[in-house]
Amino acid sequence: MSNPHASSVDNAAVDPAAASAGPAAAPTGDSGASAVADPVAEAVAAAQRQLAESQDRYLRLAAEFDNFRKRMVKERQEAEMKGMGVLIRGILDALDDLGRFAHVDPATVDAGTVVAGAEMVEKKLLKSLAGHGLEIVNPLEHPFDPALHEALTMMPAESPELDHVIAQVFQVGYVFNGQLLRPARVVVRKWQG
Repeated sequence: MSNPHASSVDNAAVDPAAASAGPAAAPTGDSGASAVADPVAEAVAAAQRQLAESQDRYLRLAAEFDNFRKRMVKERQEAEMKGMGVLIRGILDALDDLGRFAHVDPATVDAGTVVAGAEMVEKKLLKSLAGHGLEIVNPLEHPFDPALHEALTMMPAESPELDHVIAQVFQVGYVFNGQLLRPARVVVRKWQG
């Protein structure tokens, strides 16, 4: 009979089946390494999947941005063309008048009529362009402003009050919706006293 108070080590030694099963049941070095390698392989695979997803998302965003950029360029060009069409449509009447004016018979028209016709076409054209935001800069007898005027030459001022006042305008300037297209070319008075 076996002793119930005997230790399990003693029982294992007495039982040959338990003794032979003991070393076989113990984990080997290879299975421990594969248990550790599985989480590492899983982490590498997860990182590779995440990298592939990030690259795909990057490529999609880059393509979307490129399409957006192309669409914006196209829309800007269409808006410019539409704006130019509106401007051209506004000056067509003046252009028609100019065409009629250019084809009159010089033998039947006097110089006064020609000048009056040219002035009417100019007024019509400037009115149309003013409706689109064009302003004429004609600064005669106004103080010189280097932001709007280009001084071509100077002339002596008769009094200190006329110092830096424009005496003559060689060429008017133009401002379109607040943007200077061309400065007025002027002669400026300068006080020498």
